[in-house]
Amino acid sequence: MSAVLNFKTHLAELFAQALRTVAPDHAATTILIERPKLAAHGDYACNLAMQLAKPLRRPPREIAQALIAALPQSGVIEKLEIAGAGFINVSITTAAKQSVVHGVLQAGAGYGHVHVGAGRKVGVEFVSANPTGPLHVGHGRGAAVGDCLCRVLHAAGWNVTREFYYNDAGAQIDNLTRSVQLRCKGLTPDDPSWPEGGYRGDYIIDVARAYLAQETVEADDQRITGKGDAEDTEAIRHFAVAYLRREQDLDLRAFGVEFDVFALESALYTDGKVQEAVDKLIASGHTYEQDDALWLRTTDFGDDKDRVMRKSDGGYTYFVPDVAYHLDKWRRGFERVINEQGADHHSTITRVRAGLQALDAGIPTGWPDYVLHQMVTVLKNGEEVKISKRAGSYVTLRDLIDEVGCDATRYFLAARHPDSQLVFDIDLAKSQSNDNPVYYIQYAHARIYGVLAQWGGDKQLLQHTAVAALDSDYETVLLQRMIDYPQVVETAAQELAPHLIAFYLKELAADFHSYYNASRFLVEDEALKLARLALIEALAQVMRNGLDLLGVSAPEKM
Repeated sequence: MSAVLNFKTHLAELFAQALRTVAPDHAATTILIERPKLAAHGDYACNLAMQLAKPLRRPPREIAQALIAALPQSGVIEKLEIAGAGFINVSITTAAKQSVVHGVLQAGAGYGHVHVGAGRKVGVEFVSANPTGPLHVGHGRGAAVGDCLCRVLHAAGWNVTREFYYNDAGAQIDNLTRSVQLRCKGLTPDDPSWPEGGYRGDYIIDVARAYLAQETVEADDQRITGKGDAEDTEAIRHFAVAYLRREQDLDLRAFGVEFDVFALESALYTDGKVQEAVDKLIASGHTYEQDDALWLRTTDFGDDKDRVMRKSDGGYTYFVPDVAYHLDKWRRGFERVINEQGADHHSTITRVRAGLQALDAGIPTGWPDYVLHQMVTVLKNGEEVKISKRAGSYVTLRDLIDEVGCDATRYFLAARHPDSQLVFDIDLAKSQSNDNPVYYIQYAHARIYGVLAQWGGDKQLLQHTAVAALDSDYETVLLQRMIDYPQVVETAAQELAPHLIAFYLKELAADFHSYYNASRFLVEDEALKLARLALIEALAQVMRNGLDLLGVSAPEKM
């Protein structure tokens, strides 16, 4: 029997075939395969009979019996039982569960990859920080969640493009330019002429010094040299933006995050894409003039009130270039677009979607998707940390990386649901204890390598060793945990919830540590020894695969 690597998918396919026999007119019914809360109820349960009871006007237990009779033969099913009102409980054979060991070892880094994306194009925009200063911890959370989401979607079979959108136009860039210019002239934030919205961090000194020294900076497609002229406002603007774009990119690379596309808000104006979008909105009939301003009738698309597009001074409000930008994404062929942003962007969702619907360009309702993350509070020695000398008023991503390392920073920032408030405890992230989930998971992986190193045999032998001896309670739990991994990946992709991978790894590590503390591996019984070594080698592979989705390393020694 070949190894089945995703039992839930396999069972869903079997029930789909049975459904076509029992109720062909209802073949499109969604089939849910769940894990029962109690082990006594089997390994999986299906409520299809109960779903069909009303449309078929038949008792669900009777439908369940018909479904079981029509179910194709499968070598993985040991027993089928009808329970309660009509649940079908499924027990998987021990041999099928044990076969996951060979399935994992043969699939290697590909174990857990599923094909729900079917190669379709998805664009994921994340971080998208204004190029006005170092990345703060909120940007770091966006980077961790966004990058992990991209990794999970790729593992789920999507063709992923990672995109960073720079708001390099507007009042914040004006403030940045003025701040650098004043530093070039020798003024400090203590000077009375320093603008209220000016930037005060030490990084402004670095930008001014580099500009005056006529340094050259490269940022993606830009290569700009400082002119050294403190009166040339435009030159300072372009240099400052390029300089800080480069600094942000260096921080992201240190964080293990890279992008395929960098988009500039300013380019949307210079390329005429904003004006084109505005013209299309006017032509659609969903705009009107009032109080010397141009309005979009977003109430036509579910908004609580209409929104200004063009202000009385002639400038566009911030959601207008966003509409133009997403129209460009649609034209680039993205069937799906996901924006990972801070929770403060919540108010823009309805406006952007309304603008896209008003364009009448065939864009689906509810496009794009949004994943919004809440704020991060940083603790050290039990007290909140708020200030970074370099940034001036906030804790930077680089501060965390330098303090606790990339692995711990990534895990802690991605391991909670994005919509939940996050407390980043620096002392916990640095601790080498079981309370630190990063250490706990990585230590499990290192422990496995310690056992394998002590054995010293050829790991290739483990791919074909018999595993029938894996029948203890600890081993049964670990086998089921590995079986669950592909479904966890699929669910994380469907729900845009990469933190589910972190939860899974913590549970897998806990199961392994319990097994390790209760068992011996290098026993005299050769068959049992090789079976257990094959099991833990497969466990290490699953841990590596899961940690890779989080962008976290899997050390062999600690």
